[in-house]
Amino acid sequence: MADLPVYMHACLHTGKLAALAILVSGGIVLQILACALYNNWWPMLTVIMYVLLPMPLLFFVGSDSSIFSESENGWVNATKFLTGASAIGSIAIPAILKHAGVIGWGALAMELSSFFVFVLAIMCYIRTSDGDDSYSII
Repeated sequence: MADLPVYMHACLHTGKLAALAILVSGGIVLQILACALYNNWWPMLTVIMYVLLPMPLLFFVGSDSSIFSESENGWVNATKFLTGASAIGSIAIPAILKHAGVIGWGALAMELSSFFVFVLAIMCYIRTSDGDDSYSII
């Protein structure tokens, strides 16, 4: 792919961004449908966890270390723990609501599928941004 013209790289990059936008939009639609179809807005509690999920990464991880590598740094370990707790909370909230009888099986299935669509979008973003560090249209 190194011999492709610059406009082709820009087109491929735009297509990747469009696919990521479609994935995130699909996750949001599933999240809203889980609430609207069953006329029960309690599953929207997982949005709190979706908002809290990137916060430890934004606040505690410096630009000099990678979150995926082994580290002796306490802040990096705390960031990994808080991010993992938020991710587990995104799955646990709908499961607890189902166990308490607040939501039904359909809302639980849509909530969990929304979570997995978001995870797929994040994984695709990480995969596409690995090789695009030096990307420039100019």
